[in-house]
Amino acid sequence: MRARLFAAFRGLGAGGLAALLVIAACAVGFGAAHVAQAAAAGASSDLLKVRLGGDATATRMVLDLGRAASGKIVSDGSADGKIVISLSDVSLPNGVDGVGQGLVRRWSVDHGRLTIELAADAVVRRRFLLPPSDGVANYRYVVDLQAPAALPNAKLTKASTAPKVAVARPAPPRKRVIVIDAGHGGKDPGAQGVTTDEKDITLAAARALKARLEESGRYRVVMTRDSDVFVPLETRVKIARRADADLFISLHADAGPDESTRGLSVYTLSEKGQERATRVMNNDDWLMKASWPGGGKTVGQILMDLTQRATKNRSAQFAETLLEHVSDETTLLPRSHRDAGYVVLLAPDVPAVLLEMGFVTSPLDEKQLTSAEGRERLMDAVGDSIDEYFVGQTKLASR
Repeated sequence: MRARLFAAFRGLGAGGLAALLVIAACAVGFGAAHVAQAAAAGASSDLLKVRLGGDATATRMVLDLGRAASGKIVSDGSADGKIVISLSDVSLPNGVDGVGQGLVRRWSVDHGRLTIELAADAVVRRRFLLPPSDGVANYRYVVDLQAPAALPNAKLTKASTAPKVAVARPAPPRKRVIVIDAGHGGKDPGAQGVTTDEKDITLAAARALKARLEESGRYRVVMTRDSDVFVPLETRVKIARRADADLFISLHADAGPDESTRGLSVYTLSEKGQERATRVMNNDDWLMKASWPGGGKTVGQILMDLTQRATKNRSAQFAETLLEHVSDETTLLPRSHRDAGYVVLLAPDVPAVLLEMGFVTSPLDEKQLTSAEGRERLMDAVGDSIDEYFVGQTKLASR
């Protein structure tokens, strides 16, 4: 499926089914991996333990830390088979080392640097820092190594007796895939205001957001619907997963019994919704297979748990960024960041939010949502939040 989102344990690239199995295998292997306890490292050290998992195709290394750290690659290992990463902002012990696993022969920490002695040719596929979350009290600095032959789109070349001069051209940056879901449609009108139906408001807003994102040239936008048609909720999630989406935004408009009630809110997946996603996948298998070839059901469940946790965290991060930007353009409901188990939020590997743009039963909100100018201002703010979110994800991945 996607190393990018499972690199949820950062924020990601492309991959394949093998990459998913590797990550799950890493999680299984961590329990038996070499551990350097903080007690052995010294009481003043921020290094709590070191864990490894994976095989000769891909290996993950996790440093559990007492505080946040930023890293810089000092040596990529191409010269001597040793990758060196300098870690700043943390106190590290000197002279701590251990045996490796998979692509790692040995590792050591000394003078603020992590040295990884490679067992075979490998490159650093990604690095990222995970903050404390969901019961994990410490920070985790993650290093993913991969054999060159296992990289996506890797090509084998034969040596030529007639050397050719090749001009290296930087690859254009990959466009982020944003799936915009205009709520309701067709036979499902949604909430009804004084002058319009929710389905018409959401479609107009979705088109405005699509135009805003495509204008920047940084995104590929996929719409779950671009006309007044009915699309089942499960199909909307499938569209996002087939598109290999980096972000899913479902646009809606609320309704209430009192016309004085107004304001915007954003929903992310609740704990009960997360449990619901697991049940759906186990029963219907329409989101993701729970049992991977060669991995077994246990590996599949571990993969699911890791992915859901990371995706849920990233959804919450985007929701907070979104609220910061739209608060300048519209009124927010009290407790504007909410959680629920809506079907459109269930994809385990796609960060997703459901945005209630306002109340169609409020004359003030309805006027803003049906006004081209008001709608575009609001969608511009949503677009700004998407820009900021991906800048933050890129910075986190580069640490």
